[in-house]
Amino acid sequence: MARTVSLKFLRAINAQETDELPVVLLTITHPDLEDGPARLCSSGYRIQQEPLVYGMMSRGLRYVALPFTTVLPDDKEDAAPVAKLSIDNVDRELVALLRSTTTPAEVAMEIVLASSPDDVEIEFPPFDLVNAEYDDVAVTISLAIDALATEPYPSGTFDPASFPGLF
Repeated sequence: MARTVSLKFLRAINAQETDELPVVLLTITHPDLEDGPARLCSSGYRIQQEPLVYGMMSRGLRYVALPFTTVLPDDKEDAAPVAKLSIDNVDRELVALLRSTTTPAEVAMEIVLASSPDDVEIEFPPFDLVNAEYDDVAVTISLAIDALATEPYPSGTFDPASFPGLF
């Protein structure tokens, strides 16, 4: 699947050295979240002095920086996209957030450049949070797009093996 990105982004990711920094933006939504969606970013700058908060503003929304690594989904046509996040467990509120829900949360993932955070370079379809494991060092989250979205339509066929009474 081909993606259209800006020339600035393309030069940044292909350069041996660059001042540009790709930043992953995550928006976690769930009906049980009382304060609304949780917004996280992989890198940022100081956005608040007291208390000290690092993050980024993108399209008027505040994303809080939390150190994490991302394994981006691939573009295979025969498999549902799967992504993995490994978030440093520096804030115990994340574990409490994961424990507070019983149904999967929805996670939107976008990639921007730090120099132009309002311009979304890559946007993925919403993922379902399918698994979360944590220990004292990191929280590992598995994200997947609903497999039904990749199922062929129509899914069944009327053949003698499946419907012997019709033949």
